[in-house]
Amino acid sequence: MKILVLLGALALAGCASKPVPPDWQADAKGALDGFTDDYLKGNTAAAEAEFRQARLATTATGRADHVAQVELVRCAAQAASLVFEDCPGYATLAADATATQRAYADYLAGRWQGLDPELLPEQHRPVLAGGPIGAVADPLARLVAAGAAFKAGRITPEGIAQAVETASNQGWRRPLLTWLGIQAQRADAAGDAAAATQIRRRIALAAGQR
Repeated sequence: MKILVLLGALALAGCASKPVPPDWQADAKGALDGFTDDYLKGNTAAAEAEFRQARLATTATGRADHVAQVELVRCAAQAASLVFEDCPGYATLAADATATQRAYADYLAGRWQGLDPELLPEQHRPVLAGGPIGAVADPLARLVAAGAAFKAGRITPEGIAQAVETASNQGWRRPLLTWLGIQAQRADAAGDAAAATQIRRRIALAAGQR
């Protein structure tokens, strides 16, 4: 899958007339693409193996910002699935990360107060300003935006519904189960037993229980 915005620093040269990029870039990008796909599909062991390969490729450069970018891809995939573990791999590199990387890490963690939108990837800037999750065109970026908004306490019911349908349409089991769980909790809180029951039937189906 394509995660070009998150991997700008790792993008491959697109023109044959340009110098061939070093092997570590291609290795890291291929492994990160595999990691993201496997992680979102719920293939944990495969995702962890791909991530280790990506990190190993970038550590060979001795550049903290390159390794931080890899860690932020993992943080974004986790945010899309509402897994918030404070990104410990990135945290150890934060002092040597770029300003845009630090801003993106704050965005993912829901630390939106005083955050400069110009430091964020372009598609996330409207979300920071209160724009709808559904306006984010890229499916992965849309889920990441929903996760960040949830962490910031700014998610709306419409945003949750967008996250559910995005994960469903892409066949991304891990975030689908998590976001459906949020929908079920909200239905319970609203006293809507019928809706909660229907959502839990969908959870069971997505989890392979039916």
